This record gives sequence, structure tokens and C-alpha cells, in this order.
Amino acid sequence: MKIFLGSDHRGFQLKGEVFAYLSKHGYDVQDVGSKTPDPEDDFPEFAQMAALKVLGEHEKEDPRAILLCGGGQGMAMAANRFRGIRASVIWDEYEAKMTRNDNDSNVLCLPSRVLEDDPEIWKKIIDTWLTTPFAAAARFKRRNAQIDEV
Repeated sequence: MKIFLGSDHRGFQLKGEVFAYLSKHGYDVQDVGSKTPDPEDDFPEFAQMAALKVLGEHEKEDPRAILLCGGGQGMAMAANRFRGIRASVIWDEYEAKMTRNDNDSNVLCLPSRVLEDDPEIWKKIIDTWLTTPFAAAARFKRRNAQIDEV
């Protein structure tokens, strides 16, 4: 599984930790930026890069992205502008499971302000999100198709 990792300045430190964690566990990770913790950077730029990478790799094996910013919401809003992207802001393990199971989320947005001081929580969130399969129930597929029609 290819994972594209992006953050603005507020998620920069945690992104480095997440990159190391994913690499250690054998995931193919690509950092799409920011490359420096610049307080003048703009999160939509990094959300766009990650979303386009996920969409460009859709023919391959389940590409995903993890985006980090202060609250996660901005990254999710920016990423969800792209048809075929289902970005979710997640703060606990249960929601990580549900967004994969029900919504086939392909972009995980993490709120650095909430998670950066507790590595055990963000590791559980990421592990759950990466290993939970999409249930593919007819109603879930129908709803995802409706999202893409908007």
C-alpha cells in the first residue's frame, strides 16, 4: 500500500514521527510536503498534492494519504474538494474503524493539536485505519457514489 503523507507547519513535527512509524512497519511512504515548518505555508497546497497522488495511483493497490494540520478540519475540507477522495478527521480508534468500514475513507486527517502529545493514540488510529477493510455493503457503495456525484 502506498501512503502519501502531507502537513502544514502545524503538523510538521508529528508528520516526521508518523513517517518514521510507517516506514518502520514496512509501508511505502511518500512525503508530499511541507518540507520545512514554515508558518507562512498553506495547508490546501499539501492536501491537493496528496489528493492528486491518491487519485493518480487509484489503479494500483489501495493508495491512501495521511494529512496533518492543527485541527485536521482544514486538510479534510481541502482534500474533499476532489471527486473520489473521502477524507475524514479522526481523533480516536473507533472513528478510524468506522470511516474505513462504512465510508471507505482514503484520506486520514489527523489533528496535531490533539494527538501530538500521545503517540499511543495516533499509532492506534493509524493502525486501525490502515487495516480496517471497507465493508462494501450495497448501501455504503451507493452512498459513496452519491458523494462522487456532487
